[in-house]
Amino acid sequence: QKSTNDHPTERHLCFAFIMKLNIAYPATGCQKKIEIEDENTLRVLYDKRVSHEIDGEHLGDEFKGYVLKIAGGNDKQGFPLKNGVLTPNRVKLFMGKGVSCYRPRRRGERKRKSVRGCIVSQEISVLNMVIVKKGDAEIPGLTDTIRPRRLGPKRASKIRRLFDLSKEDSVTAHVIRRQITTKNGKTYSKAPNVQRLITPERLQRKRRRKAIKRQRWVKSKQEAEAYQQLLNQRMKEARDKRQARIAKRRSVSKRQSEKK
Repeated sequence: QKSTNDHPTERHLCFAFIMKLNIAYPATGCQKKIEIEDENTLRVLYDKRVSHEIDGEHLGDEFKGYVLKIAGGNDKQGFPLKNGVLTPNRVKLFMGKGVSCYRPRRRGERKRKSVRGCIVSQEISVLNMVIVKKGDAEIPGLTDTIRPRRLGPKRASKIRRLFDLSKEDSVTAHVIRRQITTKNGKTYSKAPNVQRLITPERLQRKRRRKAIKRQRWVKSKQEAEAYQQLLNQRMKEARDKRQARIAKRRSVSKRQSEKK
């Protein structure tokens, strides 16, 4: 039983070094959360960076033979670890579109956001890890259970890559369907629409767009030629009128000089 006369600072230090580890195993699709309170175990993680790999034996005997990679995490205030920021402290960065740890709400928006550096320190409360190499022993709830994906790929190129299909094979015949049961007990299958699928209708639309584009180019070219011809004609008429005025003026001046 803990004493009630403990100093507030001492009570705070009792809970200062608890870190949660979210360990994921992509092969089974499962994830497990463990809490580590031992400071000696946490020292193995300190000064490591995001994307570094550690030996799982340091985390416990059940992880013997495993190799885990640090994928990310959050500090005690909830700020995420940003890869590439080589500091254990929190910094403010000017971020825009396409930068991790920031999602712009408006087009062209940029903002200064606070993030934690990618170096693990005592300020980290949650650390995300991924199993890179599996050990000999199974981990209950992580490696002994297979959690299939709820949805399969829907893009045509990804379906071809999954089933190793050629260009002649039908992609729609290999779409992964899932069974759905209604409240009345009726079961039916449901499949997504294949995206970026090259069909004869799509090729026809592409040819039509190219034909329309060429027709517009030919029309603009013909109109430009017709305009140039009309412009040359107007310029020629203007030159003829000018030459006629000059000739008339010369003839008048010539008659006046003869009379004198």
